[in-house]
Amino acid sequence: MTKSFKTQTGIIAVGLGWVHEKRSSVVFAIAVVSLTGVLGHKLYNRPQLQVGTYAPQTFKAPYSISIEDKKQTEARRKDVSKSFIPVLMVDEKTTNKISQKLQQILDQGNEIRSVAGPFPFFDTAVLSLPTQQYLRACSDAEWKALLATVENKSKQKLELSLEFSQKHHFPKYPPLFPSATGSSTEQNQPITIIPTVPSQSPQPSNITQSKDFQIAVGELEAYRITTSAQNLSSLMRQISKIRQAYIQAKSQFLQLDTNNPGIIYQETVILDLSDDDWSNTYTQINQIADRILTQGIPEGLPPKILQNAVNTHVQDVVPKDAEALASKLLLAVLEPNLKKDEEKTQLQAKEAAEGVSPIIVTVHQGQIIIRKGQKITEWQFDVLEKYKLIRRENNWLGLAKLAVIVTGAIGIFVWVEKRHKYRLRQRDRLLILLLTLSTPGVIAMGIFHTSWSAVGLLLGSFYGQTLGATVIGLLLLVIPSSLEVSKVALVAGATGGILGSYIAQKLRSREELALLGVAIAATQGSVYLIVSLLIGTAFSTGWYMVFQAAGLFALSGLAWSIIALGVSPYLEKLFDLVTPIRLAELANPNRPLLKKLATETPGTFQHTLFVATLAEAAAKKLGCNVELVRAGTLYHDIGKMHDPLGFIENQMGGPNKHETEIQDPWKSAEIIKKHVSEGLVMARKHSLPTAIQAFIPEHQGTMLIAYFYHQAQQQAQADPSIKLDEADFRYDGPIPQSRETGIVMLADACEAALRSLKEVTPEQALTTLNNILRARWQDNQLQESGLTRDEMKQIAEIFVEVWQQFHHKRIAYPKLKVSNK
Repeated sequence: MTKSFKTQTGIIAVGLGWVHEKRSSVVFAIAVVSLTGVLGHKLYNRPQLQVGTYAPQTFKAPYSISIEDKKQTEARRKDVSKSFIPVLMVDEKTTNKISQKLQQILDQGNEIRSVAGPFPFFDTAVLSLPTQQYLRACSDAEWKALLATVENKSKQKLELSLEFSQKHHFPKYPPLFPSATGSSTEQNQPITIIPTVPSQSPQPSNITQSKDFQIAVGELEAYRITTSAQNLSSLMRQISKIRQAYIQAKSQFLQLDTNNPGIIYQETVILDLSDDDWSNTYTQINQIADRILTQGIPEGLPPKILQNAVNTHVQDVVPKDAEALASKLLLAVLEPNLKKDEEKTQLQAKEAAEGVSPIIVTVHQGQIIIRKGQKITEWQFDVLEKYKLIRRENNWLGLAKLAVIVTGAIGIFVWVEKRHKYRLRQRDRLLILLLTLSTPGVIAMGIFHTSWSAVGLLLGSFYGQTLGATVIGLLLLVIPSSLEVSKVALVAGATGGILGSYIAQKLRSREELALLGVAIAATQGSVYLIVSLLIGTAFSTGWYMVFQAAGLFALSGLAWSIIALGVSPYLEKLFDLVTPIRLAELANPNRPLLKKLATETPGTFQHTLFVATLAEAAAKKLGCNVELVRAGTLYHDIGKMHDPLGFIENQMGGPNKHETEIQDPWKSAEIIKKHVSEGLVMARKHSLPTAIQAFIPEHQGTMLIAYFYHQAQQQAQADPSIKLDEADFRYDGPIPQSRETGIVMLADACEAALRSLKEVTPEQALTTLNNILRARWQDNQLQESGLTRDEMKQIAEIFVEVWQQFHHKRIAYPKLKVSNK
């Protein structure tokens, strides 16, 4: 048993070793299998029997069961949807057209009435409204007869008055209606417009005997008696003018369009309405039209129903004499103004169809479902599926084709990774795979609004815009090959994802990432709407549905962005990632570890700040990760807190313990080397990312601790029994593995030299730095960092520029003598 256990353990160990050795190939295989599985989930367990194929045998129901007849249910729902009464909406264009037409007719009525003049034209207490209507509209024969009658009565009264005046010697008065042949004074008066009627001419009996005629004569005679003959004469002249205006107004009808308002006005009493009645009628007609049009007039409404509705609205609202006018005018302009509201009709029809209960059919035990050789229908297929009599198998050919497509997409991703020299760990590739799987995985679960924005935002933030945009682009190409998804949704989602990929890594705070989420949401919604308009979706499904879909797509983009913001810190921690935002947070001097460094080792902290300034400037010039360099430099010497006085920058001019207490170069070298190992312990304790931890050993590489090695050499020369091993005085490494750590090594090496330079020229300082950098190069400390000899020269020049900024010359101020006063 012991041997068997050892054998099994050995096999497992060999297997794990092989997996570790071939981990890249293993991750590649996992990616192909998992992506193919998610994208091709519909290719698994596919039925052999399909609708339209022939049954290989006769199938009978093994037991009784109730099953929904989907075809009949769908047919009934279609019938309900088709028979659904359409939802109508007011057509604003037609309504405005009707209102304009009505207003035009009413304005023409106002113009005609303005020509006729005000009505009533005289005090109704003197001349009643019917009398004024009669006087204005009577024929010329009636008007002449009326003038003659009034004049005869006036003469009779005048003769009696003359006889009385002659007896009593009163003055003579002129006639009431002087002839045109009278005196010049009389001819200059405006009464010449009144035709002179001979007093002796006989009057037709049918005119003088009419009721209106007699009432008019009586009211005029009463007016003369109550006032004077002169007032009556003035009134008759006014009536004559009113009659002429009335005749002119009637002639206006002939100038109107006989097909539109003219007929209406000629058949009504528009001129006989008083000004108050017309104003009231005018207002009520507009209000009635507004009410009817607001309620809407449907197509195909019988004219009788519309006429009854108009008459109902007109009654008791419009003056009695104007009811006919109002009704005819409204019926002349009103027309159907309701149209079908396609969006609401479809929506309510859909709701009505969904409310239809499914049709359930009972299949009894032993009942033949389908006979051998018959073509399978949808109903029979559903029954066979319910009894699980459908033979299923995997579509291996389809899965193989999909696997080839996925392999090609992963190959493109690997090519981009190599071309842009990304240093991805296996955990990074696994994270990218998980994020990539989320997009088709959500679609496979039936969720239309998938994780485009979250994937783009996270990949862009973790690995940069190129890698993020590559993944989004490949998903855009691969997903349609196996999943049924809207092309509009694909384009809109991919656009939002690419936007997130390109901007995420440029942001430096969580707040900015939150605003980016809003921008992604707006972009996805806008692109969805624009693409829908371009391909004509809005015209087939309705504007309401398109705007609703665009709004939901925008909200989904915002929701996924919020999810990405929420999981980002956990992913950074779990997969040991450094983003610009996390690096900015780590570089905050208020972090506990940095505050402790500044308090316990102030000299080291000042050294760290100057090194960070040098390294940042070089990293920015060479296009390296400036945020990583800044954060890594701040933590590169935290190990010195284990023994602050063991490093000269913290001794503050006090005694050097290596010379006074230790006096052993081997122990001193161990103390110096220990700041690397202790720094790594502190970094792990405070959960610093691996990328930050790398600065602690790599900034020293495998450099020789030259000062104490020289002391050891002197002791070895004095005492031959002492064995000297150079490895005891070298750091354990590794040497810098990136350009960033290489820059920090050079900045750390040059910092002490630059501080010691006082009265030297920039050229002398550059020479000093070049010697230091050359020594590092010749010691093979930078051979794995990726830095070149040309870049080393640039770094030296940048360091000198920074040194000049810190040690610029100042004006020598003159010495002032202090007086005794």
